[in-house]
Amino acid sequence: MIGYITLGTNDLPQSGEYFDKLFAPLGAKRILELPHGIFWGTSMASPFIGLLKPANGQPSTVGNGTMVALTAKDRAQVDAFYEHAKTLGCTCEGAPGERMPGFYAAYFRTPDGHKMNIFKMG
Repeated sequence: MIGYITLGTNDLPQSGEYFDKLFAPLGAKRILELPHGIFWGTSMASPFIGLLKPANGQPSTVGNGTMVALTAKDRAQVDAFYEHAKTLGCTCEGAPGERMPGFYAAYFRTPDGHKMNIFKMG
């Protein structure tokens, strides 16, 4: 069910080096690098973890930059799940759409403020 999890950072280069070392014994390596984040795992097809500078530009704190991402079987499931989440009181953090080539996602916050997304790669 879980596709990836992100954690926030205020110093991406330094934290990236730390996580390189932390995950090495598990066989995880950098599988994606973006200007605002680094992701580690064994492949893009298995659950992985990312380290990001918060998208809102504010300092990273516990929970700011943290997000649980759920995998979907297709884009239609992303759309349907997003609408379902809104009926349960979740608020929009990003309507369904392609964020980068091959990455289709919707973002929302639970009533308690937890950021989540549902996505389909490919």
